[in-house]
Amino acid sequence: MHMRWNRVCAIALALVFAASASWAESSKSDDKDTSDVVKRVQKATEVLNEIMAAPDKGIPLDVFASAKCVAVVPSMMKAGFVVGGRYGRGVATCRTASGKWSAPAPITIAGGDWGLQIGGEAIDLVMLVMNEKGINELLSSKFKVGADASAAAGPVGRQAEGSTDWKMKSEILTYSRARGAFAGVTLNGAVVKQDDDATRILYGKAVPFGDILTGKVPVPRGTEQFLATVQKFAGEARAERSSVEDRH
Repeated sequence: MHMRWNRVCAIALALVFAASASWAESSKSDDKDTSDVVKRVQKATEVLNEIMAAPDKGIPLDVFASAKCVAVVPSMMKAGFVVGGRYGRGVATCRTASGKWSAPAPITIAGGDWGLQIGGEAIDLVMLVMNEKGINELLSSKFKVGADASAAAGPVGRQAEGSTDWKMKSEILTYSRARGAFAGVTLNGAVVKQDDDATRILYGKAVPFGDILTGKVPVPRGTEQFLATVQKFAGEARAERSSVEDRH
Protein backbone atom coordinates (compact mmCIF):
# COMPACT_ATOMS: atom_id res chain seq x y z
CA MET A 1 0.00 0.00 0.00
CA HIS A 2 2.80 2.39 0.95
CA MET A 3 4.70 1.61 -2.26
CA ARG A 4 1.56 2.19 -4.34
CA TRP A 5 1.05 5.56 -2.65
CA ASN A 6 4.65 6.54 -3.40
CA ARG A 7 4.12 5.58 -7.01
CA VAL A 8 0.95 7.71 -7.22
CA CYS A 9 2.81 10.65 -5.68
CA ALA A 10 5.69 10.22 -8.09
CA ILE A 11 3.33 10.18 -11.08
CA ALA A 12 1.50 13.27 -9.78
CA LEU A 13 4.77 15.13 -9.30
CA ALA A 14 5.90 14.17 -12.78
CA LEU A 15 2.67 15.52 -14.23
CA VAL A 16 3.06 18.76 -12.27
CA PHE A 17 6.64 19.20 -13.50
CA ALA A 18 5.59 18.43 -17.08
CA ALA A 19 2.75 20.95 -16.90
CA SER A 20 5.08 23.55 -15.39
CA ALA A 21 7.66 22.99 -18.10
CA SER A 22 4.98 23.23 -20.78
CA TRP A 23 3.61 26.45 -19.27
CA ALA A 24 7.11 27.93 -19.05
CA GLU A 25 7.81 27.04 -22.67
CA SER A 26 4.47 28.50 -23.77
CA SER A 27 5.11 31.65 -21.76
CA LYS A 28 8.56 31.98 -23.32
CA SER A 29 7.05 31.57 -26.80
CA ASP A 30 4.38 34.20 -26.02
CA ASP A 31 7.05 36.61 -24.80
CA LYS A 32 9.04 36.11 -28.01
CA ASP A 33 5.97 36.69 -30.17
CA THR A 34 5.16 39.87 -28.25
CA SER A 35 8.75 41.03 -28.62
CA ASP A 36 8.62 40.44 -32.39
CA VAL A 37 5.48 42.56 -32.77
CA VAL A 38 6.93 45.32 -30.59
CA LYS A 39 10.09 45.25 -32.71
CA ARG A 40 7.93 45.76 -35.79
CA VAL A 41 6.42 48.86 -34.20
CA GLN A 42 9.87 50.11 -33.23
CA LYS A 43 11.13 49.57 -36.78
CA ALA A 44 8.15 51.55 -38.07
CA THR A 45 9.23 54.38 -35.76
CA GLU A 46 12.72 54.34 -37.27
CA VAL A 47 11.36 54.41 -40.82
CA LEU A 48 9.08 57.36 -40.08
CA ASN A 49 11.91 59.29 -38.42
CA GLU A 50 14.24 58.70 -41.37
CA ILE A 51 11.68 59.62 -44.05
CA MET A 52 10.61 62.77 -42.23
CA ALA A 53 14.26 63.74 -41.80
CA ALA A 54 14.73 64.04 -45.57
CA PRO A 55 13.64 67.69 -46.16
CA ASP A 56 14.10 67.66 -49.93
CA LYS A 57 12.44 64.33 -50.60
CA GLY A 58 10.45 63.66 -47.45
CA ILE A 59 6.76 64.04 -46.64
CA PRO A 60 5.72 67.72 -46.82
CA LEU A 61 4.67 69.07 -43.45
CA ASP A 62 1.42 70.49 -44.78
CA VAL A 63 0.49 67.02 -46.08
CA PHE A 64 1.33 65.39 -42.76
CA ALA A 65 -0.67 68.07 -40.94
CA SER A 66 -3.77 67.05 -42.92
CA ALA A 67 -3.39 63.30 -42.41
CA LYS A 68 -6.17 61.54 -40.50
CA CYS A 69 -4.27 58.27 -40.11
CA VAL A 70 -0.65 57.18 -40.54
CA ALA A 71 0.42 53.65 -41.47
CA VAL A 72 4.03 52.49 -41.72
CA VAL A 73 5.15 49.20 -43.25
CA PRO A 74 8.90 48.55 -42.87
CA SER A 75 10.83 46.34 -45.28
CA MET A 76 8.13 45.08 -47.62
CA MET A 77 9.47 42.30 -49.82
CA LYS A 78 8.49 40.76 -53.14
CA ALA A 79 6.43 37.74 -52.15
CA GLY A 80 6.41 34.48 -54.08
CA PHE A 81 2.93 33.58 -52.87
CA VAL A 82 1.51 36.92 -54.04
CA VAL A 83 1.42 36.90 -57.84
CA GLY A 84 3.32 39.91 -59.14
CA GLY A 85 3.06 41.68 -55.83
CA ARG A 86 4.56 42.28 -52.43
CA TYR A 87 3.80 41.50 -48.85
CA GLY A 88 4.49 43.43 -45.70
CA ARG A 89 3.43 43.85 -42.09
CA GLY A 90 3.18 47.20 -40.39
CA VAL A 91 1.21 49.34 -37.99
CA ALA A 92 -1.37 52.14 -38.23
CA THR A 93 -2.66 54.88 -35.95
CA CYS A 94 -5.44 57.46 -36.40
CA ARG A 95 -6.36 60.78 -34.85
CA THR A 96 -9.08 60.29 -32.25
CA ALA A 97 -11.94 62.57 -31.29
CA SER A 98 -9.80 63.90 -28.44
CA GLY A 99 -7.11 65.02 -30.88
CA LYS A 100 -4.61 62.40 -29.72
CA TRP A 101 -3.40 59.43 -31.73
CA SER A 102 -4.82 55.96 -31.21
CA ALA A 103 -2.99 52.90 -30.01
CA PRO A 104 -1.14 51.13 -32.84
CA ALA A 105 -3.13 48.66 -34.94
CA PRO A 106 -1.12 45.90 -36.68
CA ILE A 107 -1.80 45.63 -40.42
CA THR A 108 -0.77 43.56 -43.42
CA ILE A 109 -0.63 44.63 -47.06
CA ALA A 110 -0.35 42.20 -49.96
CA GLY A 111 -0.47 42.10 -53.74
CA GLY A 112 -1.16 45.04 -56.00
CA ASP A 113 0.38 46.85 -58.93
CA TRP A 114 3.27 48.83 -57.48
CA GLY A 115 4.19 50.65 -60.65
CA LEU A 116 7.94 50.26 -60.22
CA GLN A 117 10.56 47.65 -60.97
CA ILE A 118 13.08 47.17 -58.20
CA GLY A 119 13.41 43.41 -58.18
CA GLY A 120 13.64 41.86 -54.76
CA GLU A 121 14.63 45.03 -52.94
CA ALA A 122 12.87 45.79 -49.69
CA ILE A 123 10.54 48.79 -49.62
CA ASP A 124 9.74 51.00 -46.65
CA LEU A 125 6.20 52.29 -47.07
CA VAL A 126 4.27 55.11 -45.40
CA MET A 127 0.56 55.55 -46.13
CA LEU A 128 -1.34 58.69 -45.10
CA VAL A 129 -5.12 58.49 -44.94
CA MET A 130 -6.35 61.95 -45.90
CA ASN A 131 -10.15 62.05 -45.53
CA GLU A 132 -13.21 60.47 -43.93
CA LYS A 133 -13.80 57.98 -46.76
CA GLY A 134 -10.26 56.70 -46.33
CA ILE A 135 -10.75 56.41 -42.57
CA ASN A 136 -13.99 54.47 -43.02
CA GLU A 137 -12.28 52.01 -45.35
CA LEU A 138 -9.41 51.56 -42.92
CA LEU A 139 -11.80 51.06 -39.99
CA SER A 140 -13.59 48.32 -41.93
CA SER A 141 -10.47 46.21 -41.16
CA LYS A 142 -10.02 45.20 -44.83
CA PHE A 143 -10.04 47.16 -48.07
CA LYS A 144 -8.60 47.04 -51.58
CA VAL A 145 -6.57 50.00 -52.76
CA GLY A 146 -7.95 51.47 -55.96
CA ALA A 147 -11.30 49.72 -55.63
CA ASP A 148 -12.43 50.76 -52.15
CA ALA A 149 -10.09 53.70 -51.58
CA SER A 150 -8.06 55.61 -54.15
CA ALA A 151 -4.32 56.05 -53.65
CA ALA A 152 -1.61 58.11 -55.27
CA ALA A 153 2.07 58.74 -54.76
CA GLY A 154 2.25 61.75 -52.47
CA PRO A 155 4.11 64.98 -53.26
CA VAL A 156 7.57 65.31 -51.73
CA GLY A 157 9.61 68.21 -50.40
CA ARG A 158 9.33 70.62 -47.51
CA GLN A 159 6.06 72.09 -48.74
CA ALA A 160 3.41 70.83 -51.17
CA GLU A 161 1.57 74.10 -51.72
CA GLY A 162 2.29 74.04 -55.43
CA SER A 163 0.41 70.78 -55.88
CA THR A 164 -3.24 70.78 -54.86
CA ASP A 165 -4.20 67.40 -56.35
CA TRP A 166 -3.47 65.64 -53.08
CA LYS A 167 -6.11 67.77 -51.35
CA MET A 168 -8.88 66.76 -53.71
CA LYS A 169 -8.38 63.38 -55.30
CA SER A 170 -6.98 60.56 -53.20
CA GLU A 171 -8.09 58.97 -49.96
CA ILE A 172 -4.56 57.68 -49.43
CA LEU A 173 -1.17 59.21 -50.22
CA THR A 174 1.80 56.84 -50.35
CA TYR A 175 5.50 57.36 -49.75
CA SER A 176 7.99 54.58 -50.38
CA ARG A 177 11.71 54.19 -50.13
CA ALA A 178 13.89 51.58 -51.83
CA ARG A 179 17.68 51.39 -51.67
CA GLY A 180 17.55 54.57 -49.61
CA ALA A 181 15.88 56.55 -52.41
CA PHE A 182 12.25 57.59 -52.74
CA ALA A 183 10.17 55.73 -55.32
CA GLY A 184 6.59 56.53 -56.31
CA VAL A 185 4.04 53.75 -55.94
CA THR A 186 0.27 53.64 -56.34
CA LEU A 187 -0.50 50.26 -54.69
CA ASN A 188 -3.51 49.66 -56.95
CA GLY A 189 -5.02 46.27 -56.16
CA ALA A 190 -3.13 45.83 -52.88
CA VAL A 191 -5.25 44.54 -49.99
CA VAL A 192 -4.77 46.21 -46.62
CA LYS A 193 -6.25 44.48 -43.59
CA GLN A 194 -5.95 43.97 -39.86
CA ASP A 195 -3.19 41.59 -38.81
CA ASP A 196 -5.31 39.39 -36.55
CA ASP A 197 -2.45 37.28 -35.19
CA ALA A 198 -0.28 40.28 -34.30
CA THR A 199 -3.29 42.02 -32.74
CA ARG A 200 -3.93 39.06 -30.42
CA ILE A 201 -0.26 38.92 -29.49
CA LEU A 202 0.06 42.66 -28.85
CA TYR A 203 -3.20 43.09 -26.92
CA GLY A 204 -3.52 39.62 -25.40
CA LYS A 205 -6.85 39.02 -27.15
CA ALA A 206 -8.73 39.73 -30.36
CA VAL A 207 -9.59 43.43 -30.49
CA PRO A 208 -11.72 44.98 -33.27
CA PHE A 209 -9.77 47.23 -35.60
CA GLY A 210 -12.21 50.07 -35.07
CA ASP A 211 -11.82 49.92 -31.30
CA ILE A 212 -8.07 50.33 -31.59
CA LEU A 213 -8.06 53.12 -34.17
CA THR A 214 -10.77 55.18 -32.47
CA GLY A 215 -8.87 55.25 -29.18
CA LYS A 216 -10.95 52.80 -27.15
CA VAL A 217 -8.00 50.69 -25.99
CA PRO A 218 -4.87 51.69 -24.05
CA VAL A 219 -1.46 51.86 -25.69
CA PRO A 220 0.49 48.58 -25.25
CA ARG A 221 3.82 48.70 -23.48
CA GLY A 222 6.76 49.12 -25.84
CA THR A 223 4.83 50.97 -28.53
CA GLU A 224 4.70 54.41 -26.94
CA GLN A 225 7.62 55.77 -28.98
CA PHE A 226 5.81 55.19 -32.27
CA LEU A 227 2.87 57.31 -31.14
CA ALA A 228 5.16 59.94 -29.65
CA THR A 229 6.94 60.19 -33.02
CA VAL A 230 3.69 60.56 -34.96
CA GLN A 231 2.48 63.15 -32.46
CA LYS A 232 5.76 65.04 -32.73
CA PHE A 233 5.67 65.33 -36.52
CA ALA A 234 1.95 66.11 -36.54
CA GLY A 235 2.55 68.90 -34.03
CA GLU A 236 5.46 70.31 -36.03
CA ALA A 237 3.43 70.10 -39.22
CA ARG A 238 0.48 71.98 -37.77
CA ALA A 239 2.73 74.64 -36.26
CA GLU A 240 4.46 75.07 -39.62
CA ARG A 241 1.15 75.34 -41.45
CA SER A 242 -0.12 77.94 -38.96
CA SER A 243 3.07 79.93 -39.43
CA VAL A 244 2.67 79.89 -43.22
CA GLU A 245 -0.99 80.94 -42.95
CA ASP A 246 -0.06 83.80 -40.63
CA ARG A 247 2.52 85.09 -43.12
CA HIS A 248 -0.14 85.16 -45.82
